[in-house]
Amino acid sequence: MHTKRNSFIAGSPGEPVSRRQALKLGVLGSAGFLMANQLAAAAEPTVAAAAAAAPVGSRPAKAKAKAVIQIWMWGGPPHTDTFDPKPDAGSDFTGPLTGAIETNVKGIRIGTLLPELAKVADKYSIIRSMTHGVFAHETASYMTQTGRMPGRIVYPAVGAVVTAFKGFEEGSKGLIPPYVVLTEPQGRFSEAGFMGIRYKPFATGGDPNAYRFAVEGIVAPGISDDQQLQRRDLLERINTLGRFIDGDPQLAAAKQAKDQAYDLILGDAGKVFDLSEEAEELRIRYGRNTFGQSCLVARRLVERGVKYVTINYGGWDTHKDHFPTMRRKLPEMDKGMATLISDLSDRGLLDSTIVWWVGEFGRTPDVDWKSPWNGGRHHYGHVFSTVVAGGGFRGGQVVGESTAKGEHVKDRPVYPCDLIATMYELLGIDPEAGLPHPMGEFVRAVPGPDEGLKMGGRLKEIT
Repeated sequence: MHTKRNSFIAGSPGEPVSRRQALKLGVLGSAGFLMANQLAAAAEPTVAAAAAAAPVGSRPAKAKAKAVIQIWMWGGPPHTDTFDPKPDAGSDFTGPLTGAIETNVKGIRIGTLLPELAKVADKYSIIRSMTHGVFAHETASYMTQTGRMPGRIVYPAVGAVVTAFKGFEEGSKGLIPPYVVLTEPQGRFSEAGFMGIRYKPFATGGDPNAYRFAVEGIVAPGISDDQQLQRRDLLERINTLGRFIDGDPQLAAAKQAKDQAYDLILGDAGKVFDLSEEAEELRIRYGRNTFGQSCLVARRLVERGVKYVTINYGGWDTHKDHFPTMRRKLPEMDKGMATLISDLSDRGLLDSTIVWWVGEFGRTPDVDWKSPWNGGRHHYGHVFSTVVAGGGFRGGQVVGESTAKGEHVKDRPVYPCDLIATMYELLGIDPEAGLPHPMGEFVRAVPGPDEGLKMGGRLKEIT
């Protein structure tokens, strides 16, 4: 089991000082304290802990992908207004978005508010037959991100599994954690599941579209780098406790985490979040909004070796006033996502980076015009769409089909575990491998037939 490292400062032997006490003692500056928990948790486990911590039973597989950028459409995006339009279904289903537009791939049409994505359809594949039948946010989010139904065990999300196999197991040594969320935690459930804090993502906070992206624990609003250096020098001078109990292993871990935090703040590593290094023309192409600039940060992160980036993109739970929201948000999404795919491709990164656009479910194909919804779409888990690009996925393809009005799967059902297992294989992760478990138990990376879940099979048609 992992050595617990949530408390970093030792008082008397075996009695860790609380975080509040540590702050009072002045051992950790603001930067060290904010980042120490994340950095120390990601440190190498002890030899005794390593046996339980490491993935087990994995056989080497040839990886096509090195990283994943997940665009998490929090709330559930409408499949019929995006990647599975039904222009002939009638106004009760289409609302005012009555058309569909051609893409640069013959025979593939998408929603009218996605003209930029229509230009790069040759680089992504659409899965139009995703299904799990769940209509509740929490359960659907859990299923979509773990491939399993909730039960007595909280399983880890894809990001945590990728971190275990492609980050820590492969010796990721960078100061930037291998699993980053832009900008707020996804919530709903613990992404690390039973694997523990070491596999949780680092959530940046802040707004990448702001004048200065105030990343939590790395960029402090209103404080210059010179001021940070002065604070560090002052804290070193008043740190009498550190000298008094020199050699204590927990204090040594705290100092290492603090030093790494300052390296993030004042060194080259933290500059990955500095978008002023990018040309303004490119920033405008991505879209001068939080989502567009998050896409740009995600590209910069995978360039620096981060294994898994989630862009937590909320605002899609459109029970009320759905269509005004779509007219505002879909152009924003269209611009940011299309530019991300093109930019990755232009830089030679798309072949090794999976871009995964997904929400917890779709939305009702029929429009609810009754009061108080005023043209809303509600939760819908019978059928919905997902988009994948890069990392070994072929572009310009459509998997599966929904019925004429987008109400049910017509052909080739794809379940969350099918897609997750396919992504693991592209990443060189054996889906049958065991996950890191604090008690050393064997738990497969993806569910097996004995777990009783519906499965449609790996997505061989697009890999």
